[in-house]
Amino acid sequence: MGSRWESRRGQRGQSGRPQTPFLFLLPFFWPALSAQVRYAVPEELAPGSLVGNLAKDLGLGLRDLPTRNLRVSTEKKFFTVSTENGDLLVSHRIDREQICGKKPTCVLEFEMIAEKPLNFFHITVEIQDVNDNPPIFSQNTTELEISELALPGTTFALESAQDSDVGVNSLQQYSLSPDPHFSLTQKENPDGTRYPELVVKVPLDREEQCRHRLTLTAVDGGEPSRSSTTQISVVVADANDNPPVFLQDVYRVSVPENLPAGSSLLTVTATDLDEGIYAQVTYSFINIDKAVRQVFNLDSKTGELTLGGGLDFEERESYTLGVEAKDGGHHATRCKIQIDVWDENDNAPEITLASESKHIQEDAKLGTVVALIRTHDLDSGVNGEILCQLKGNFPFKLVQDTKNTYKLVTDGILDREQTAEYNVTIVATDKGNPSLSTIMSVTLHIADVNDNAPDFHQASYVVHVAENNPPGTSIAQVRASDPDLGPNGQVSYAIVASDLDPRALSSYVSVGAHSGMVFAQRALDHEQLRAFQLTLQARDQGSPALSANVSLRVLVGDRNDNAPRVLYPALEPDGSALFDTVPRAAQPGYLVTKVVAVDADSGHNAWLSYHVLQASEPGLFSVGFRTGEVRTARALGDRDATRQRLLVAVRDGGQPPLSATATLHLVFADSLQEALPDLSDRPEPSDPQAELQFYLVLALTLVSVLFLLAVTLAIALHLRRSSSPAAWGCFQPGLSSKSGPGIAHNYSDGTLPYSYNLCAASHSLKTEFKFLNINPESIPPQDLLCDEASWVENSRNDNPQMTSNAVNVQQQAPPNTDWRFSQAQRPGTSGSQNGDETGTWPNNQFDTEMLQAMILASASEAADGSSTLGGGAGTMGLSARYGPQFTLQHVPDYRQNVYIPGSNATLTNGAGKRDGKTPAGGNGNKKKSGKKEKK
Repeated sequence: MGSRWESRRGQRGQSGRPQTPFLFLLPFFWPALSAQVRYAVPEELAPGSLVGNLAKDLGLGLRDLPTRNLRVSTEKKFFTVSTENGDLLVSHRIDREQICGKKPTCVLEFEMIAEKPLNFFHITVEIQDVNDNPPIFSQNTTELEISELALPGTTFALESAQDSDVGVNSLQQYSLSPDPHFSLTQKENPDGTRYPELVVKVPLDREEQCRHRLTLTAVDGGEPSRSSTTQISVVVADANDNPPVFLQDVYRVSVPENLPAGSSLLTVTATDLDEGIYAQVTYSFINIDKAVRQVFNLDSKTGELTLGGGLDFEERESYTLGVEAKDGGHHATRCKIQIDVWDENDNAPEITLASESKHIQEDAKLGTVVALIRTHDLDSGVNGEILCQLKGNFPFKLVQDTKNTYKLVTDGILDREQTAEYNVTIVATDKGNPSLSTIMSVTLHIADVNDNAPDFHQASYVVHVAENNPPGTSIAQVRASDPDLGPNGQVSYAIVASDLDPRALSSYVSVGAHSGMVFAQRALDHEQLRAFQLTLQARDQGSPALSANVSLRVLVGDRNDNAPRVLYPALEPDGSALFDTVPRAAQPGYLVTKVVAVDADSGHNAWLSYHVLQASEPGLFSVGFRTGEVRTARALGDRDATRQRLLVAVRDGGQPPLSATATLHLVFADSLQEALPDLSDRPEPSDPQAELQFYLVLALTLVSVLFLLAVTLAIALHLRRSSSPAAWGCFQPGLSSKSGPGIAHNYSDGTLPYSYNLCAASHSLKTEFKFLNINPESIPPQDLLCDEASWVENSRNDNPQMTSNAVNVQQQAPPNTDWRFSQAQRPGTSGSQNGDETGTWPNNQFDTEMLQAMILASASEAADGSSTLGGGAGTMGLSARYGPQFTLQHVPDYRQNVYIPGSNATLTNGAGKRDGKTPAGGNGNKKKSGKKEKK
């Protein structure tokens, strides 16, 4: 038992050891060279016998064996590879005669497959013959009849023995037992086999001895040699002078392998010169085995050779048949028939998938080996040449490695999201005529990699959420899809940015990590937070992880959760209510006062309407449905009471609507001095409400008189101590109550300041009226009451924290007016109103919100005395605060909603023009009613 390694030129060493002088260079040439290793082993080795160290001969290290996974590719596995040391071992019984028959050289060729990387290694194992088969005679006894007339030197062919071994182990010689009458000679057939012939040494005498018994021995050349014997009985027959003679010693014929059974191949002919029974010739096979007898038939009388079974070139390429012709006198002669079988293309190619990758990464590089493919065709020559190719368009290609081996490699970009698997069709076609083909389909699965980031279903999200939502309510849901598989396609969500305070973000909203559901953690308030924006991120679980962001804008919608708030008229801190004076000559339509109210809501929820709930004289006054302006509905009559009370309701446009009430006290008088006595008049007995008011006014008057006397006495005592003439300014002869407001000369026509001053007593806070202020420096001294300029100056000196305004107004807590609009959000013409009674409010929420904010801003400026309404036409005094872009050319003029106490005009310059007349004298002086009013 030995092993040897051959180069591709076929040079083979003489010793039993592998010839590997340059084996250490093989790893460097491995990608370009498919190594061919050749071994020689004897047959009939026991399973597990060592053939050779394959790992060493292939240049593989022992540490590489587990990963390379060496294995035999052929279907009939006579060998196996040890995973521990790389030895090539015998796995099954090897019978050379069964595998190769009588072929002089028996070679097993197969491929070894290695993985990581995939490669073929071509192995050739020569099966050496051992002398395991002795020569065998088909019969134990052979009877031979020889005429007594046989001359010395006449030869008679004997049955040859059959030996399955080849070479030196095959049949080498015959020997005959010693006999004085006969000797033995050997001859060769055309195929090289030997057969014995019996030679007559001396004439035979039937009368002397009629039968001779001989022993024929066949011996092979093995070590040790094997032999077998057969008995030959020679019967001396009577004389038959002429034996049969064949026309040819050797007959040759070539036939196709697919010839039908029963076809005639040839006819052998032998003639005999004798006559009678000695001239009758019969034909029979001689020296052939049973298998051949089943393939061919020989007619014993005619000598016609016919095909009895199918021929197969792949099983056997030629046959040698022995035919004997015997006459009636027992003379016999022999000839040979040589039958050559030529190949036809009757075998389709075979495709074997030697190795296949279970999963191919979709990011595999071009040229990555996916599978190893082996082809085989049983035919020979051109019929056995195979062309292998792919059928269809695939991102793969076949690369030929050797004559019958191919590698399936990637030849394009793989994308599992587009194609998860490929059914690759491989076609193997031989070059025969006609050609035969074999088709095999290979399913290749594409493994996923994280090459796709999550993709949101929308480019951005905008959701509307009504305020006062329950905490924990779901307000939106974002969805992102990832076409990858497994963790690569599992998406989680998180909030990564927001325009809210980062510390307060978690208290406002949260997002479900797996659902993408956005929850409001608290109840949202439209009046505090109208909109906010979140940046949500979707991230997959791949490595490395991929992510995508999307913006979510949350618009908090308004609900009617705020009732209207009356800014004017408002109660004093002590609970007393103001009263308005109306000239007795006021004509119908005269603007008496205006109810100013605001609503913290937006849109229709802040759309206010004004209604008269109760009036002392029904029909005497009317209230603007939208403006809240209180005007006279008719001229004042003699029977009308001097003092009137008007209860006005303010309703918003929400569902259900919310409301507030304002109480107006009106006194018909041409001046404040005239109005004071009217307050003490007893109301008409027929009116219980007027009677109650009479007593209240009377009580208030008495208290006021007593208070004024006390104050006057205190002032007199103070002046007497100080002896200061200036202190008596309020009691100078020129003292009187001004019926009109102090107006700066630089105010334009029709524009009223936010200020009205009245001084009833010096340094008395109880008697001053708290209205909006003006700058004292801009008022002529004669228009100031009670030496007002000095009084303002003294007030400044007494309180350093006071601003330049003369009198501080009572501050109302304004709603949140911290609003901004972008350029795209400026209200357009839809908000333009002319202030008429039936005008519609803007439907656009932003226009309505801007209107609301304008009213709040106007009311706030009116309250803190900082209004600049007279400073510029069309700006409503907002220029300094909100910038030049918020002018009346962009927003409707809603200044009619702000009433200036003590004036019969609104904030609009055209108020008087709309009335169509000039108001009568007495511009509506204000005074406390002297008692608290109930709302």
